[in-house]
Amino acid sequence: MKTIEQWIDGAPYHGEPVRRTPVENPATGRIEAELLEASAADVDHAVRVARQAQLSWRKVSLAKRMDIMFRMRQLVLDHSDELATSIVNEHGKTYSDAIGEIQRGRETLDFACNIAAALKGEISYDVSTGVDVHTLRQPVGVVAGIGPFNFPVMVPMWMHPIAIATGNTFVLKPPSPAPTASMIIARLYKEAGLPDGVFNVVAGDRHVVSALLEHPGIDAVSFVGSTPVAEIIQETATTHGKRVQALGGANNHAIVLPDADLDHAAQHIAAAAFGAAGERCMALPAVVAVGGIAEELARRVAEHAGAYVVGSGFEAETDLGPVISAKAKERITGLIDDAEQRGAQIVLDGRSATVAGFEGGHFLAPTVITKVPLDAPVYTEEIFGPVLTIGEAETYEEAIALVNAQPFGNGAAIFTRDGGAARRFTLDVEAGMVGVNVPIPTPVAYYSFGGWKDSLLGDTHIHGPEGVRFCTRAKAVTVRWPGDTVHAATTSFEREA
Repeated sequence: MKTIEQWIDGAPYHGEPVRRTPVENPATGRIEAELLEASAADVDHAVRVARQAQLSWRKVSLAKRMDIMFRMRQLVLDHSDELATSIVNEHGKTYSDAIGEIQRGRETLDFACNIAAALKGEISYDVSTGVDVHTLRQPVGVVAGIGPFNFPVMVPMWMHPIAIATGNTFVLKPPSPAPTASMIIARLYKEAGLPDGVFNVVAGDRHVVSALLEHPGIDAVSFVGSTPVAEIIQETATTHGKRVQALGGANNHAIVLPDADLDHAAQHIAAAAFGAAGERCMALPAVVAVGGIAEELARRVAEHAGAYVVGSGFEAETDLGPVISAKAKERITGLIDDAEQRGAQIVLDGRSATVAGFEGGHFLAPTVITKVPLDAPVYTEEIFGPVLTIGEAETYEEAIALVNAQPFGNGAAIFTRDGGAARRFTLDVEAGMVGVNVPIPTPVAYYSFGGWKDSLLGDTHIHGPEGVRFCTRAKAVTVRWPGDTVHAATTSFEREA
């Protein structure tokens, strides 16, 4: 059986593991590997290594840092199959979804390849007689990243390329159910020429997270996961004097107005709700249909979703793979059962899905539910499974009130042909990312990703310009050179790339 170790100081590191955690293939239910969970001593070693490496890495020129990022970008392209295979084996998503995840993650590498543009400062001459002021940004030091299981490549890649390109070193805590991709990334950074100790991986459970949050050698913590954990991350890390970027959960909503193209809406809602088995923070689990179109919309969504193929992620015809674990499947089916008992109507039922040859897998097919009570957990909670609820409202005002009543504010969308209504929605809705006829409004990497309300703890979004600000500290420099005599130069300077 494969053993997955840590990665510290440019090489695999066995250390003093506290336990061996099984890594399961969710399509088969079989244990495929064992993950060695790092001890507190291992975490301390990784942070000390990162801290020492940062002393020299922060002095490396932008040209050399960008050169490494360019090589890393190409290596990720060259090893996309290896990375995608690890994602399918440990997460269960389809191979095409895994490739898409890698491509979206690579966009942040693209951004980091031009980090010099993002780090440009400002200058003002003669703010007073003979006095100039300029600004610059410097790295914070050592950044820790804590990633979720559903995007084991993309989400960490929203963190580490920017942190590293801006002169920080990085310690990644990968998701325990899907740790292999992080080890592949570590190996590729080594091959790209990244100095030892700049990128490190320490795996484990809550004890590893706590050790990182409390370690005096960590300067900033970036997290993506559930809101309850994000709250703990923020409170613990800030208590220990760290900068925190904590992205929490979501319960994204879309409004469908009566004038919308229902075929377009139904097709894209189905893809957004059930793609990746609904296991993404930008999934679309809830729709509010306005003006008596709910029944027709539900019928059309169910028609699209009913044709989806559930199966192994390696089969070309598969549209959605399993959910991550038996426990997750049990929770999701329990939410559907509860809604049914409360009087909700199950338009499409995916609870009994089975896949021939994969009887031990954790499969669920798409489920579409209407007439759901607003206090039902299947509506109020983040489902993280292939379930869609379709509610009703008589007017736009009623619909936007339902959306804005949610404690989460990650993403929201509207389907309409009315430009005025769309514009009003983009201003009215209380969400950080908004789509117009786009059900998953995830911004490209040169913008920043993040929500409002309980979907974001703190005020800094991830990647893009806000990611650069999170990983750096600003400095303003005021300069005066006394006298006005120009002396002959006695020292020559050579430009060093």
